[in-house]
Amino acid sequence: MRAIIFDYGEVICHRNQRAWHDMLAITALDIPEFESIYWRDRHQYDLGHFDGVGFWQRFGAHAGRTFMPEEIRALIDADIRMWTDTDPAMLAWIAALQQHGLRTAILSNMVPEVLHAMRALPRFAWLSGFTHLTWSCELHIAKPDPAIYLHTCDALGLPPGDCLLLDDKPENIRAAKAVGMQGIQFTDIPQLLQDMAARGLLQDLPLP
Repeated sequence: MRAIIFDYGEVICHRNQRAWHDMLAITALDIPEFESIYWRDRHQYDLGHFDGVGFWQRFGAHAGRTFMPEEIRALIDADIRMWTDTDPAMLAWIAALQQHGLRTAILSNMVPEVLHAMRALPRFAWLSGFTHLTWSCELHIAKPDPAIYLHTCDALGLPPGDCLLLDDKPENIRAAKAVGMQGIQFTDIPQLLQDMAARGLLQDLPLP
């Protein structure tokens, strides 16, 4: 293993629950219906096929209502807040890996508005420490498409077998392994340590 590739959502960041409840309040939906509609067109949004206004207009159409412009602005703002709440322990470990000399990358399905906000916020200066950053909305390719994994490995200058992907979604891990990468499904740091130790991947590496 010569590089670790990190998913962003639910690995480096976790859902901000207050922002999530704000979206529930604006849409006036119960949790199951909101979650079903929220993810229905998210992949196309990750691909950059439409912007935040288009996403929430489509969300409203699925929910049988029309959001006012100020409601859409509030929903976009809440969505950004929900996906910009990072895990300090994970960021500290990533920084230690980078100082150790390991190549690091982010490979994330990402929507344009969240990415723009991240780049504009000073507290995301840590992004510059990565060897490479792959964002789906810029490539118009998203996980689990094999092309986005190979793009990231090529950008790192490494064969897939030298790269380990940490991702919370099992389908993304399966796709990574199908192109020859190593992969571990992430749930939390203690589980990650256990899985990496079992594969002999923690030798000479700093611990989280």
